[in-house]
Amino acid sequence: MRIGLAGVGRIGAFHAETLRDLPGVDEVVVADALPDAARAVADTLGVGFAATAEELLASGLDGFVVATATPGHAPLLRAGVAAGVPTFCEKPVAATLEETVELARLVAGSDVPVHVGFQRRFDAGYRRAKAAVDAGELGFVHSVRSQTHDEAPPHASYVPGSGGIFRDCNVHDFDVLRFVTGHEVVTAYAAGGNKGADFFRDAGDVDTAAALLTLDDGTLVTVTSTRYHGAGHDVRMEVAGSEGTIGVGYDDSLALRSAEEGASYPAGPVHHSFMDRFLPAYRAELTAFVEVARGERPSPCTVDDALQAFRTAEACDRSRREGRIVHLDEVPGA
Repeated sequence: MRIGLAGVGRIGAFHAETLRDLPGVDEVVVADALPDAARAVADTLGVGFAATAEELLASGLDGFVVATATPGHAPLLRAGVAAGVPTFCEKPVAATLEETVELARLVAGSDVPVHVGFQRRFDAGYRRAKAAVDAGELGFVHSVRSQTHDEAPPHASYVPGSGGIFRDCNVHDFDVLRFVTGHEVVTAYAAGGNKGADFFRDAGDVDTAAALLTLDDGTLVTVTSTRYHGAGHDVRMEVAGSEGTIGVGYDDSLALRSAEEGASYPAGPVHHSFMDRFLPAYRAELTAFVEVARGERPSPCTVDDALQAFRTAEACDRSRREGRIVHLDEVPGA
């Protein structure tokens, strides 16, 4: 198989290296808006180079991976679909709800498979939690708690184009919530605050947020996020039911200290970024994409899946700004 990849930043370079080492992938070719950057990565990894993404798509590919900055996602996804090439696209597929709806319609009307990069679906802990829910091990699920707490904030230049903390950060929680529970969000009530750098407030964003969601079966969900979790990168989920509770992220890497005398858990070391927290999951999702490109399985995360997570993020952002409960039927794309 010949796989092309557009975008050689941190996640793109990592994806290129992962793809290079996957069984059945014969060649990886990379491109970037900065050709010198693409050539440098190609030389370092010993993979192929293309001067532009357009040249890459025209060169004959079995699969196309979009790992550029967000503004490049929608046009390159469209180009991959137009070329008839199975396409993997990092989240978000577009920067706005309107464009995400349009892309979902485009892909739904095509026979080209598209796999969106929500890597938590491939994390062993989240998959175990989903299996517990599906098997009825927990009885009826009545509440879920999910969080994404970054150790340190991104660069100030990143924030204005990020879409805000719900679309950039908690959208992963919203997607994996649907994956684990099998249910849809029907209402959202959210709040946010700023105690850190002024650049969040200046961009109309917050550095810490919380949301209370209701699912279509009545399950209550709390979701939190922050850009300032100095203890380490902390991503968790608890799914509580009438017969038991299961937790994701509760191993020795858990980024907190116990207040209980004599407690030695967690032993550490902690994770410091999403890259090391989800390293095996990233590898698993690209393995899945290769299987999608070969026609061996359907997409495990579609553009419509990405749209539904984006709709929840949109509802939370509206709720935070307007100070009210937002019903998901107010948000286009259902």
